[in-house]
Amino acid sequence: MNQPYLSPYACRPENSRGRRYATDESHTRSAFQRDRDRILHAGAFRKLQYKTQVFVVHEGDYYRTRLTHSLEVAQIARSISRALGLDEDLAEACALAHDLGHPPFAHAGEDALQEAMEPFGGFDHNEQTFRILTELEQRYADFDGLNLTWETLEGVAKHNGPLGGEGNRPLRPRIAAFDREWRLELNEHAGAEAQVAALSDDIAYNSHDVDDGLRSGLITEEQLDEVPLVGDLYRQVRALHPAADAARQRYEVIRRMITHMVDDLIAETRRRADEAQIASPEDVRALGRPLVAFSEAMREKDRGLRGFLLTHLYRHTKVNRTRRKARRIVSDLFQCYLAEPECLPDGWRAEAEETNEAAARAQIVTDYIAGMTDSYAMKEHRRLFDLNALSEK
Repeated sequence: MNQPYLSPYACRPENSRGRRYATDESHTRSAFQRDRDRILHAGAFRKLQYKTQVFVVHEGDYYRTRLTHSLEVAQIARSISRALGLDEDLAEACALAHDLGHPPFAHAGEDALQEAMEPFGGFDHNEQTFRILTELEQRYADFDGLNLTWETLEGVAKHNGPLGGEGNRPLRPRIAAFDREWRLELNEHAGAEAQVAALSDDIAYNSHDVDDGLRSGLITEEQLDEVPLVGDLYRQVRALHPAADAARQRYEVIRRMITHMVDDLIAETRRRADEAQIASPEDVRALGRPLVAFSEAMREKDRGLRGFLLTHLYRHTKVNRTRRKARRIVSDLFQCYLAEPECLPDGWRAEAEETNEAAARAQIVTDYIAGMTDSYAMKEHRRLFDLNALSEK
């Protein structure tokens, strides 16, 4: 199971800090392969197929969903990890898990749950991902969650960087509670594989949001001409393939976007590793800044592209109108279940009715809604609020 080709700062499965609940490891798979497989078989992973990336699932079969996005992140993370000599299975596990906590309608649903849960501490999809992995998936006889290794849980918790402490992102209460029982060193940077997964997320959504945005007609090639990175690539592709149709030129641009960002990240990470003389995973965590990173030039292009997508795609009138409806659906469902828990399915209803604590009941309602797909949330809203659907069960 040893992997001699790994770099000195790769996380090696044989050196893993283990699992929260002691268990025999597989004789055919490494600990990190086993983590990846447990995530792939989780119910929350399957439901990503019907959860929004940018466009709601019913708007078109060809747009990315949370599932296809996660698979693209995993592919990019594996490629980068192989080039850097990191453990590909750990990077893939972190990539496949990173969006499990998204509620229906993605960020629109998250905004609605955050507003509804504001009196009880709010809602955060990354915290929900962590809870799915450590509490909410219940498919093993001896423990709740998936009992993943310390390194995978660390990578998921720190997907957006270190937590808690000066200058870091706020530490969410459920992650903090877990950390009190099993320290994840949350105020330090994650291992290199988790950092790769986090930036693979950026590469994937930048490139496929351009692709889906063009396909939808909400953004145009002419608008992209002045956008950093994309504009230059479009000019290159038009010069090299002037007779290619618009779709082929678009695919060429997206492919080259991914390649440029991946190559830049690999070169900058190697430079940082050499400069800081990184020799172990502990050196990566103690570095005080990310080891895995884009160059300053690529970060500037990335900021420009993100700004363009925010203005012209994520805040497009058509997207805003859909997001408004999505927030309304999630908000209506939350208020209904909270006021009338008898409308919940039996298992969830029993849990909600057993508690007299408002915060605990609100959390049960939130967990139920967060586990819905887009299509189920829309059907459930129709069943509960559309009087013409009175005969639907």
